[in-house]
Amino acid sequence: MSFVVVITTFDLDEYVHGARKAGARGFLLKDAGPDLLVQAIHAAANGDALIAPSITARLLATFSNGSVAPVAQPVEPLTDREEEVLVTVARGRTNAEIADELHISLSTVKTHLASLMRKLGARNRVEIAMWAYESDRVGG
Repeated sequence: MSFVVVITTFDLDEYVHGARKAGARGFLLKDAGPDLLVQAIHAAANGDALIAPSITARLLATFSNGSVAPVAQPVEPLTDREEEVLVTVARGRTNAEIADELHISLSTVKTHLASLMRKLGARNRVEIAMWAYESDRVGG
């Protein structure tokens, strides 16, 4: 089984959609840097998806135009820290950036992400971010 991460200079939504439809597990801009590239490769290898933070924020803003069905509630209430992690994910932050911003360890970030996925029924961080926008945790 192979996993594809697209690296491009073209910041166009139709390219992102096309790549995802073709099975790409990641979509990064050429200037993403080595840390984000490594995260994208690891995410793809684990069956997750990673899209460049700037693209993710723009795509999610498109989904938050109010024309979506009511948002499903978490199976358990989110903790204050999970709410903070939720917002940073929706803003396109990487795990390392979240750790720095919230002054927590990388493993703690991963623990909160796993908890968010479980509580929200999300399969990856993109779905976590979509839920954050749909539930008005982050402005579009």
